[in-house]
Amino acid sequence: MDPALLKRALSAAGEPSYRATQAWEWAARGATSYEEMTNLPMGLRERLAKAVPFSTLSTKHEARSSDGTVKALFETADGRPLEAVLMTYDDGRRSICVSSQSGCPLTCTFCATGQMPFGRNLTAGEILDQALHFRRLGPVDHCVFMGMGEPMMNLDAVLAACERLPDLGITHRRTAISTVGWVPGIDRLAQTAMPVRLALSLHAPDDELRSRIMPVNDRYPIAEVLAACAAYHARKRERVFVEYVMLGGINDLPEHAHALADLLDRRVYKVNLIPFNPTGSEYRGSSRNATDAFLAILRERGLRATVRLTRGRDIDAACGQLAAKREPAAAV
Repeated sequence: MDPALLKRALSAAGEPSYRATQAWEWAARGATSYEEMTNLPMGLRERLAKAVPFSTLSTKHEARSSDGTVKALFETADGRPLEAVLMTYDDGRRSICVSSQSGCPLTCTFCATGQMPFGRNLTAGEILDQALHFRRLGPVDHCVFMGMGEPMMNLDAVLAACERLPDLGITHRRTAISTVGWVPGIDRLAQTAMPVRLALSLHAPDDELRSRIMPVNDRYPIAEVLAACAAYHARKRERVFVEYVMLGGINDLPEHAHALADLLDRRVYKVNLIPFNPTGSEYRGSSRNATDAFLAILRERGLRATVRLTRGRDIDAACGQLAAKREPAAAV
């Protein structure tokens, strides 16, 4: 639902401003149509159904994983594809991973999204409609902007969507924005009043290796990125999550772990090691032994570190796998 279009349509119809609030509250609670909004006059509901699409997105395909993960393939009104994911956990969490762009212009070499053509930035309404789609399936309580695209390149729309997520049951402190290190966006996020969390996709402890894996590093090298993250921490007093995908024989050696520990301030960062998920790229995932050894070194060096639980790999819904395909890739 596009809240701005909803307000304009109601104003043009001469309706009081509180009608927009009523309609939005229904949508945020999981309503599936205007017909369910029983505190709106029937005639108004019929006019809204014609004037304001209930969703800015059309659902083209939905896949369900054996672990309970749900991935939805959407299309915008102008035909741009995007994907979003709902992940459920044994502790009761219901977390959504949403996209901020159709495709991504930054071409990280391990990521499936970077291999598809870049479309455009998504609007705040298109971002919200991903969350509303999963809210209609049940309660949601966490949100990560780790889907398709670089959120910091579309920060106005991302923050506008974040403002409304608490209405769906997702507080700002349970919302995280992930970036490959787009420094202007990190700087802006540090200045916002919303206590939204920051996650940094780092994936290498030195500039030479990181530039091979992530070309954006040529524009914003590690020292500049970490300085922006430190400034965010100083202002927000919140830890920054560091995402580090484990690539076999590339960035997972003991010397890489020690270099990463030398690089990161223990007061500022928490590290999430991410098992590599097949994307059709040249890489292979690290072995369990290599990951365990890497994790042990980080912890011995005083860093808070965990290994992320992989969800939805069998439907190409895991980290790095979103590519707006109707069918999952063959198993690797």
